[in-house]
Amino acid sequence: MSKAHVIVYSKPGCHLCDEAKAAIEKSNCSDHYTLEEVNIESDNELLRKYKYDIPVITIDGEEAFRHRVDPDEFKTRIIRDQK
Repeated sequence: MSKAHVIVYSKPGCHLCDEAKAAIEKSNCSDHYTLEEVNIESDNELLRKYKYDIPVITIDGEEAFRHRVDPDEFKTRIIRDQK
């Protein structure tokens, strides 16, 4: 079974991004996904797309959360998507 690929689009100093990453960690399912963090400031297209909407969290390329992450809902989506 392959792990889900989770991407957090964020930027430095973003408190909502920090809260989202903490919620993902709190979900206690890290053995079911790989986590990548992308700084939107490193890419003009991402900055234009997400400037006012971070954090954006995708699971296997599909947007799953924007602004806030609920740990239980995150875990449910990760486990469900692996079946």
